Amino acid sequence: MVEAGAITSSSAEPVNGRDDHGCFGCGRLNPHGLRLAFYRNPDEERIWASFTPATEHEGFAGVTHGGIVTVVLDEAMGWVIFDRGIWAVTGKLSVTFRRPVETGMATRVRAWVISDRGRALQAAGEVRREDDEALLAEGTATFVRVPEEQARMWQARYVGGTSDG
Repeated sequence: MVEAGAITSSSAEPVNGRDDHGCFGCGRLNPHGLRLAFYRNPDEERIWASFTPATEHEGFAGVTHGGIVTVVLDEAMGWVIFDRGIWAVTGKLSVTFRRPVETGMATRVRAWVISDRGRALQAAGEVRREDDEALLAEGTATFVRVPEEQARMWQARYVGGTSDG
């Protein structure tokens, strides 16, 4: 359900502005990918994306495959870390499925950073049904910062410019 005064993609700031690559989660050049577009709400340290799974994302009939839901959570947690100017990769990921994610059902994934302990960062995320905010899946992950040279290469390829992370 969209509440009065809720932040929408038209009033939020895009996080992953460049999408001319083949990432399965967010790249526009991957014909089989999810093409997720992430946004930052101006007054929050969370990011979000809308996702409506299609029949090609199905596991059992009418239900989104758990691997796809996991990708959505992993991608969101990775982008919330990137939003802090840090390039990192997933080291460990845990997902709890609360309810089936039905194909064709509009959902919203949200993610936030729990802690930054130097080389390792902890993030959390959740997938909720858009119409009633029912919790469908939630996850936590440990991300590990990549070496500076790798961060510079990815910064140039996926964003342009330089990065502190």
